[in-house]
Amino acid sequence: MMMLRSECWKCLALVVALLFTGMAHAQQRKGAPPQDVGIDTADIERRTGAKGELTADEGVFKVNLPRTDLKVSAAGVKLTPPLGLTAWAAFKRVGDATMVMGDIVLLEDQVNPVMDVALQNGLEVTALHNHFLWDSPKVMFMHVGGMGEAGQLADAVGKVFARLRETRGGKGRVPRASIDPARSKLDAAQLDALVGQKGTYKDGVYKVTVGRTVRIHGHEMGKAMGVNTWAAFAGTSQQAVVDGDFAMLESELQPVLKALRAANIDVVAIHNHMTGEAP
Repeated sequence: MMMLRSECWKCLALVVALLFTGMAHAQQRKGAPPQDVGIDTADIERRTGAKGELTADEGVFKVNLPRTDLKVSAAGVKLTPPLGLTAWAAFKRVGDATMVMGDIVLLEDQVNPVMDVALQNGLEVTALHNHFLWDSPKVMFMHVGGMGEAGQLADAVGKVFARLRETRGGKGRVPRASIDPARSKLDAAQLDALVGQKGTYKDGVYKVTVGRTVRIHGHEMGKAMGVNTWAAFAGTSQQAVVDGDFAMLESELQPVLKALRAANIDVVAIHNHMTGEAP
């Protein structure tokens, strides 16, 4: 997602048209559109509590939840649901199962409550990031996915949408703490024992870093090149703060998310740092 400002709106439209044309040529479809997409659209609307639209040639039924409750601007531009503030979930029949993919529009205080509902109801959370710069209030986008029985997936999406409605208007939990690293009083030896790694304690911050190894363009990359998991602590034994970054394989993502949320640690972003790595 990007935001452009220009006096030449025709130039911007031409660029977008060229991009769309290129993608259309790369994705030409063969054969007649399927007549029966194998999806009970009325049941999905009932279970999700949202209206949808059917794209018959792709066999996809997509429900939408416009965030009409949000008053957001980015760089002075008033953002409306068609400009990227619409939560959605798309359902497609694949063999004997149904697949769902979606993008949930959230304010910062809604991220973790809504993520909890998704994880607890069988959906995978696959990305968490921003789509805009200079937006106020800050808006986040959480991508979800799943494979299984259509009714169960629709129920899960419905619970996500319900939690979204319940927490709108600033009803989410916003943590607050008064911590200055210059006044930290942490027991580094105790933290070493708890995390099972040897950390460093400097300038009031205890930090532990664990490296991993991948190959990029055929060359081995590790801890010093940024392929690492780290966590940094500041404060006291009574009140502390932690932030960090976890380097994970795709297969590790969902268990790690669930472990973090079970410990009431907020998840603030899910993304990749590299391209072309193996694994």
